[in-house]
Formats: sequence, C-alpha cells, structure tokens
Amino acid sequence: MPGHIKKTSGPDPDPSPWLCVSHELKEKNKAKPYDPKKSVWVPNKADGGYLEGLMESKDGNKVSVKVNGEVKVFKEDQVCQVNPPKFDCSDDMAGLTFLGDACVLWNSVVRYVNQLIYTYSGLFCIAINPYKRFPIYTLRTMEIYVGKRRNECPPHIFAIAEGAYQGMMNSGINQSILITGESGAGKTENTKKVISYF
Repeated sequence: MPGHIKKTSGPDPDPSPWLCVSHELKEKNKAKPYDPKKSVWVPNKADGGYLEGLMESKDGNKVSVKVNGEVKVFKEDQVCQVNPPKFDCSDDMAGLTFLGDACVLWNSVVRYVNQLIYTYSGLFCIAINPYKRFPIYTLRTMEIYVGKRRNECPPHIFAIAEGAYQGMMNSGINQSILITGESGAGKTENTKKVISYF
C-alpha cells in the first residue's frame, strides 16, 4: 500500500484509528478550559482564520475579548460562541450547538489533525484530502458498512455509497451521489472508492 501505512501479507490493518474518535481524545477534549458564557471565536486578520478568546465585557455593539493575553475590541457580529469541548471532533456538524463559520472550521481542523478525514454535515459527507493514504478503503473497512444505516457507523464515503445502494434496492428508483470539490480535493479518488464499494 503506498503512503506511510505499509501493507503486509497478513490481514488488512484495523481502520478504527482513522474512522472513530478514540476514548483518550474524547477525554482530552473534555478537559479543555471552557466557559459557556465567555468563550468566543474572533477573526484572526493574520491568517484569515479564527482565534479562541474570553469575552471580558460588552458595550453596545462592541465586545472586548482577551486573546493570547491581550484585550482586543471587536464588533458584536464578528464574535461567535464556542461549542462545549464535548463537541470537538463531532461526527456530524449538524449536531453542534453553535454553527458559525469558526465552529465548523474548528471541528474540521480538529478532525483533520487527528487523521479523521470524513465528517458529516447533515445530509452531506465532507472529505478533507490528507495527501497520504490511510488503510480505510480495504475489504475489512467495507465490511463495516455493508447493510448498515449511515448513523450506525463512522463517517465515510462507503456509508454514502451504502445509503444510495439501499435506497435503490428498497425503492427500485435510480440513486445518485454528487461528489464536488476544487482541483486536487480528491473527487476522482472518492469516485473510484464508491465504484469499488459497489
């Protein structure tokens, strides 16, 4: 197998570390400092992303936020609440308490950093190209998804393929899967995986 995971002559490797959030990671996320009334996201002009801070005070439509030890003032509409730490690495972003841009970006980043490249967002499955191969497209992985509903297994393109297949078999009506993204996002690779799953 190309990439950093070498295929041996034995059985397929366990795909769980690349599909499921580990118990250790859940505990680590829960231990993160969090104040439900003061923890907020603010824009980071340096990189176009967001920084987490603590709201100090609010004066009309101006909010003072302590970010990295210094207090900065932002417009109220630039500030977004932070989700409780138990939602970090959430499988489905539709279940987040707060759905601002910063919250969605943070969940995607945390999952990507922990090598969890698939995430649901309601009906959609978001894939972030890791630019390396993980052992999550093996026969052993396929067996996890056969005959299962989408909510019974971790996010994966195979779950989407299984849903389309079950829809076709149950209704007798053709189904489709739309795979979109920018150049290099992995559209062709994911299409190949869907076809191999069928």
